[in-house]
Amino acid sequence: MARNRRIARAERDPDLGMLAARLLWPLEEELFARLADCGHGLVRPRHGALLAYLDETGVRPTELARLTAQHKQVVGRVLDELEELGYVERRPDPTDRRSKLVVLTERGRDEQAHADRILADIEARYAAKIGPERYEHFRNLLRELVQPAHQPAPRSPGHGSEE
Repeated sequence: MARNRRIARAERDPDLGMLAARLLWPLEEELFARLADCGHGLVRPRHGALLAYLDETGVRPTELARLTAQHKQVVGRVLDELEELGYVERRPDPTDRRSKLVVLTERGRDEQAHADRILADIEARYAAKIGPERYEHFRNLLRELVQPAHQPAPRSPGHGSEE
């Protein structure tokens, strides 16, 4: 009987974790299915979490660990997978010979371009569902919630900024 009450409560008033999962899981499912259709069927969410921060200038693995709030060892294993799949390569850091930079390969740039397009499409659908102004407000609130307490949230372009 307690289980039924809990289910009813979860359906009536889901907590933040449930709401976040209901948003994330379908988004990931669509994103990675569509990436597979574009020739990137071996990319998984754990890969996407790192690929999102990479560009042609490169990023140190320790910085990726900080940005993704993952342990360096976890980041290292995922980078090994991405390197094996041909999405990234490690290059010497010209500013510090002891360090490496993780840089996207051509395959990585292709995946990133497709992911950016797919995510823009998904976000446009969400904005259409609740209205562009409400969606932008939702994104700003979500950004504020997940922003570390010691760091101010970045302002959105066109919303009171001087960009």
